Amino acid sequence: MEKKPVRIRILDHEYLIRGQENEEHIQAIAEFVNHKFREIIDNTDGLSERKTVILAAFDIASEYFQLRKDCDDLVSNIRNRAEILNSRIDSITP
Repeated sequence: MEKKPVRIRILDHEYLIRGQENEEHIQAIAEFVNHKFREIIDNTDGLSERKTVILAAFDIASEYFQLRKDCDDLVSNIRNRAEILNSRIDSITP
């Protein structure tokens, strides 16, 4: 079943977004993106909207890559600990 479009507002522009997620999720993403844009606008002077969007995209991508790295590190740490625990269990099992 096709979901109805969700109306969002980013940098004083309205968009209709149709996605697989529910409306609350789409609105949360829009708020996050809009917040990033506003952060950049508040911390820089005279940037065009295009440059603001590019910097926000870069910032969001940077956060995403850091989270992926953190997740990969966590998974690796869990695997290493599981291997250690398994070897300890194997060493005491007759």
